[in-house]
Amino acid sequence: QVQLVESGGGLVQAGGSLRLSCAPSGSIFSFNTMGWYRQAPEKQRELVAASTKSGITKYAKSVKGRLTIPRDCPKNTVFLQMNSLKPEDTAVYYCAADKFRRSWGQGTQVTVSA
Repeated sequence: QVQLVESGGGLVQAGGSLRLSCAPSGSIFSFNTMGWYRQAPEKQRELVAASTKSGITKYAKSVKGRLTIPRDCPKNTVFLQMNSLKPEDTAVYYCAADKFRRSWGQGTQVTVSA
């Protein structure tokens, strides 16, 4: 069973930055896609950013230009670098990894104050 260990959430003021980390139990290159999703209160979970093992990235329109999904291969970690954060970015953020099925991390809270 795949385990995804997330870290890096917290409270930040609008305009600030945070970096989330996701370390899987297997090599990041063993997954077809790794990504980040978020779920705000009373809203559906939505895709924020995703990256395939060939390096193709995809971003939600609401975060383009502000969030990126870099990888640190030696550390076997995928990040979500979040800049210019807005209050509407407040949500629980989940790491996801796709191989034969999708695996989820435990989620980490990001709160952006106005």
